[in-house]
Amino acid sequence: MSIRTRFLLSVVLLITSLVGMILLVIEKREVQTIFEEQKKKGVLIAANIIQENLEPFLFWDKEGVESNLNKRIDQKLIYVIFYGRRKEPFAANADIKKYFSIFQRSNLADDVQPGDFYFARRDFQPSDEVEPFEILEIEVPVFVEGARERWGSVKIGLSLKEMQEEIRKTRLVLLFIGGVGFLVGVLGAIFLARRITKPIKKLVEATMRISRGDFSQQIQLDSHDEIGELAQSFNKMTKELLEARQKMEIAQKKLIQAEKLASIGRMSASIAHEIRNPLTSVKLNIQKVEESPHLDEFEREHLALSEEGIRQIEKFVKELLNFARVTELNLEKFSLPQILEESVKILSDSLTKKKIHFQKKIASSLPLVKVDGDKIRQVFLNILRNAIEAVEEGGEISVKMAPYLSQGVKMIKIEICDNGCGIEDKNLETIFEPFFTTKSFGFGLGLANARKIIEQHGGMIKVRSQKDKGACFEILIPVGERK
Repeated sequence: MSIRTRFLLSVVLLITSLVGMILLVIEKREVQTIFEEQKKKGVLIAANIIQENLEPFLFWDKEGVESNLNKRIDQKLIYVIFYGRRKEPFAANADIKKYFSIFQRSNLADDVQPGDFYFARRDFQPSDEVEPFEILEIEVPVFVEGARERWGSVKIGLSLKEMQEEIRKTRLVLLFIGGVGFLVGVLGAIFLARRITKPIKKLVEATMRISRGDFSQQIQLDSHDEIGELAQSFNKMTKELLEARQKMEIAQKKLIQAEKLASIGRMSASIAHEIRNPLTSVKLNIQKVEESPHLDEFEREHLALSEEGIRQIEKFVKELLNFARVTELNLEKFSLPQILEESVKILSDSLTKKKIHFQKKIASSLPLVKVDGDKIRQVFLNILRNAIEAVEEGGEISVKMAPYLSQGVKMIKIEICDNGCGIEDKNLETIFEPFFTTKSFGFGLGLANARKIIEQHGGMIKVRSQKDKGACFEILIPVGERK
């Protein structure tokens, strides 16, 4: 059974009990009040009958009293009986005389005082055709001014049908009020249960998603109660889990990258051992053959091509060894704008040849940074060469350099952008991998080596690009000294 169902059942039972008890108390008090009013009404009727018949009663005019009584009897006033000083029946309406037990008996005590009266509830059946009904019997003493003892008494029987009808109406009204109260209470309980259980349900659903590995769940609640605090704690937990997973993924990627580099290092050492020695022998033999005076021009041309192929292989082996070799950084204080300027000068001929519009936007007063100047220059050269190759004649290359704050760490941010052919989305995640290239020349180690150098400096490099809309490389280098 869910929390919502248990809550609703508990509230419904509580409301039912409270409404039932309240209605019972109110009904009891209302019935008591109605009965008291009926008693007062009966006493007043008896007093009026005494006043109407006082003169004939004092003169013991039985016929006059009974004549008046028979005129007065109606559906509400069932009977009227006058008793004498000794409680003997004196006069009554005609129909009551046949009820011996009612007619003969006076219920008043001997020592009654003015204002006292007797009352009782009893069942009355005027005929066999009529079902018994309840009446209120009231007997009031008759006192005459100047007399020390009572002169007699008057006993009346009032039908309680009117009172019972009023009680029934009162009970119906109370039941209606109780029903409305119960309905309002149940609706309120449903609303409250929904308000309480809805955020709990959200928490449960979010927890299930987290168990499936989705740590991006956030619960939006406006409440400031315990449920709201629980939701805030849950959001904080999911945020911390997401950050922990992201850190773990980054660490895992770095571990994979380190394993790749280690594999490349072992492979590079093997390649260098297996290729360099035979390659040197081939190179020397070709040079020795070239010294022969008997070679014609055709033979010399093909030997030159062979030497060029050997140089390409040597260059590849050298780049591979440089990438795989774990080198110590030669850290000194350098100005990054100055290193950039030197890199641009090296490539000035290529920029001029393609008529490239080169723009620089360097922030003033950039601090000196402790870096390996040659390595950082190598990074700038690799990225700028790629940009020059990517743009068409008359294209644009821009460089921006400015201070940057990342998670409280002061850095310098370098952006190298071009409007060239761009990089396809499927290649954005792999362009920094070793041996990845989309060009028909090169070995695919330039950007891989650039990332290795930047990460050795404790920085970060990333790229954003769209196909045919250029590319933009973003480099972050820490300003503080590396430990």
